[in-house]
Amino acid sequence: MKHLITLENWSIADLNAVLDLADRVKSSPENYLDAMRRKTLLMIFEKPSLRTRVSFETGATQMGGHAIFYDLATSPLSSGKENVADLVRVVSRYVDIIMGRLFEQAHIEEMANLAGVPVINALTNYEHPCQILTDLQTIREKKGALKGLKLAYLGDGNNNVTHSLLFGCAKMGMHISVGCPKGDEYEPLDAVLAGARRIAKRTGSKIVVTDDAALAARDADVVYTDSWMSYHIPQHKQESRIKVFTPYQVNAKLMKQARKDAIFMNCLPAVRGCEQTAEVIDGPQSVVFDQAENRLHAQKAVMLKLLESVEE
Repeated sequence: MKHLITLENWSIADLNAVLDLADRVKSSPENYLDAMRRKTLLMIFEKPSLRTRVSFETGATQMGGHAIFYDLATSPLSSGKENVADLVRVVSRYVDIIMGRLFEQAHIEEMANLAGVPVINALTNYEHPCQILTDLQTIREKKGALKGLKLAYLGDGNNNVTHSLLFGCAKMGMHISVGCPKGDEYEPLDAVLAGARRIAKRTGSKIVVTDDAALAARDADVVYTDSWMSYHIPQHKQESRIKVFTPYQVNAKLMKQARKDAIFMNCLPAVRGCEQTAEVIDGPQSVVFDQAENRLHAQKAVMLKLLESVEE
């Protein structure tokens, strides 16, 4: 049985298979109307969500399945009357596939180790693999291929999206430059960089981490940014983080460092005037809403791929 916990341990063949399936699901949804017939998806939420819940629930429903939303804030887990191990063992006997949007990577890993059904990491503080599969699908749509492209990520390097982008780009032979402030609080985790660089040696990907925003963006085919205030960042840090990250704001001047046909991406939510300006996110190079739509198609493909692994 397969799970989607981290992109680091998915093979290049599996990634390509899911991307190809996502394209087919998107172009011919009528062929998948019964693909999840009589299948139930349990969605376990510890973090708030808009796109994750709606896209997963809609995806399961459109393929003839059923989705259950389970909020850990109102669960016996929050009162200490239940534990994760017991919960996962029980629900694995009720449902066909589990999706978790949690804080700690260790908790989604524990779920996968104990579950009798496939488990999907729909976001932790460490990684966001579903988002990056979506991003790769979108980039491939816009650029025709992935290998050899350069993606520039600007902003918070110690971020679940950044981590998954490092793994995803390395696997697909894309070059990635991360423009972020110096320091452990802002740079990608050492373990992620080490893992991504091991992969990059095999695929020819180049990985750069720099505190020079212009250098990071130079000649990029894709310019990507994300929130400066991830869900786990306390609100009292907002003012100080805005000061630290403002030099990495994606604005018209910075976009000129990229290629003329570069696309702009943000996995949303986005704050205009912070991580990017309105003229960029609402401008002609922005593909953020195509990117958001592809959450639906890519996640359908992930569910189908994992359910297929059970049948095998």
